[in-house]
Amino acid sequence: MKASLEKIEPGFGSSFTLRRFTDIIYCKNPSWHFHPEYEIVYISNGRGKRHVGGHISYYEDGDLIFLGPNLPHFGFTEELYEEHVEYVVQLKEDFLGKDFLHKPEMQAIRQLFERSRNGLSFSAKTKKLIGQQLDLMYQQDNFERLLTLLSILQTMATVDDYKTLNANGLAFEVNGQDQQRMQRIYAFVEEHFQEHIPLETAAKQIQMTVPAFCRYFKKLTQKTFTQFVNEFRIAHACRMLSDEHLSIANISYESGFNNLSHFNKQFKAITGTSPREYRKNLKTVID
Repeated sequence: MKASLEKIEPGFGSSFTLRRFTDIIYCKNPSWHFHPEYEIVYISNGRGKRHVGGHISYYEDGDLIFLGPNLPHFGFTEELYEEHVEYVVQLKEDFLGKDFLHKPEMQAIRQLFERSRNGLSFSAKTKKLIGQQLDLMYQQDNFERLLTLLSILQTMATVDDYKTLNANGLAFEVNGQDQQRMQRIYAFVEEHFQEHIPLETAAKQIQMTVPAFCRYFKKLTQKTFTQFVNEFRIAHACRMLSDEHLSIANISYESGFNNLSHFNKQFKAITGTSPREYRKNLKTVID
């Protein structure tokens, strides 16, 4: 999926960027973008959506993710309407020199960087630990920040409580027309995913015939438009399953499925488990 290039410049005296956000207003209009930097995103609390590459899912009780370079994504707090703290760290692979990652002491971090090309999400234990380090890091001077960043990367590289998002990490080119078209399609699906969306209606959003639209969408996303919509719907269902007062049948309907059997089939195909099992797991584990 192609997206617009975000240009990132480290502050004076630093080889990477560290930003802290507490204002929920800034994230209300996220853009579909990518950049050559690796990115750590920490969100202290609340629920929201992950949309990274071809991956769509929801998180509960905050999030910690690590993204490789040129992996397109939306902002992760566009649906978060409660007080929270968000840290974003961005760094290039050679931020400490061309050969630094090839030092023997950096082997674990080098492997972490490779895994991040498909996107990584960490569980609550590591999220809490990294969040504390980021709080400390924000108060430090540039030299101490660098040492803390290396410690954070080493921690992320050596823990085993992470999941690969399977976001199909690929190198992306800048293409303004494709970026605008995908923005339009994404916004349309986000607004209408609870309804039946004919291919003709979707194709009209970017002024294409149905055959041309199907080829175009598959080329950019490596999936059909129907698959994309179903993944969007299932991600919404995953979020709703955390509310025990809602029946699975009601969640199916609210997520855009008119047939419970079809919903169950799609849910298992996309998540690997049934809605009932997914809800049961939410009670014991919050990622």
